[in-house]
Amino acid sequence: MGTISCVSNFIFLSKNSISSSSLPFFKKPIPIFQSFNFSSSSSLQVSASSTSGKAMVGENDLLIVGPGVLGRLVAEKWREEHPGCQIYGQTVTTDHHNELISLGINPFLKETKTDQKFPYVIFCAPPSKTPDYAGDIRLAALSWNGEGSFVFTSSSAPYDCNDNGPCDEDTPTVPIGRSPRTDTLLKAEKVVLEFDGCVVRGAHFYWLHKGTVDARPDHILNLIHYEDAASLSVTILKKKLRGRIFLGCDNHPLSRQEVMDLVDKSGKFDKKFQGFTGTSDPLGKKLNNSNTRKELGWEPKYPSFAHFLGVSE
Repeated sequence: MGTISCVSNFIFLSKNSISSSSLPFFKKPIPIFQSFNFSSSSSLQVSASSTSGKAMVGENDLLIVGPGVLGRLVAEKWREEHPGCQIYGQTVTTDHHNELISLGINPFLKETKTDQKFPYVIFCAPPSKTPDYAGDIRLAALSWNGEGSFVFTSSSAPYDCNDNGPCDEDTPTVPIGRSPRTDTLLKAEKVVLEFDGCVVRGAHFYWLHKGTVDARPDHILNLIHYEDAASLSVTILKKKLRGRIFLGCDNHPLSRQEVMDLVDKSGKFDKKFQGFTGTSDPLGKKLNNSNTRKELGWEPKYPSFAHFLGVSE
């Protein structure tokens, strides 16, 4: 297989709600990151239209395209491994630039023109923010100098399984043309593989703040903590792997109802979820990434959603 695959469904848990984001990882509050200052000699000199000079790129420097929750955790873990590196974040707007700078990430706009290339690149931006997802990934790949690794965080949606059956790294993918969503992801992954990069697959759902959801409760979800998704991504980046597909999950698939039952049991969330009302929507898949763990020597910090919540299953 060839790229990084992360879990089919990664869920966000905050103190007051369950919400979604670009990837389906469950998480705890993000820790405060140390603030770093950039000197003019080490930072990428960019403006909205062009660069005003070319900075030296270090052998461990990292570009994060879409530095959201996952990207910021990747940045934190990458800096722990490479204290002297520079980390750059490409964004669509300047809305969070000050925040990124405070986290030691040097931000610049997607529209910025630069011939800068980086040894390590990870693409974490969701497809909802662009009309040409594959094109954006191609541009990101062109920012990779080919020396370290290029990683793309995708979704497990392309796996051809929707009957709550078993699914692993070798499960076939759906054919192009079945749905616009999977077409977008498959075309994006194809670009990554053409550049000899890797892909991470995952998904996202949000229910608690909605009260009720028109979806069936027995649909199987697959989870991974954001920290574990970040550590898996960093492991793959460090190994400088090429054209591979790995799967990231906690190997403890749960139904939607089981997830919400655990949430209620934990008593850690204020809003009460009322329930699911669907009966005919598709089922999910039970992901298993034992092969990924064995090959990479990687294990999650949080072995299950119940463990994360501190309750028994």
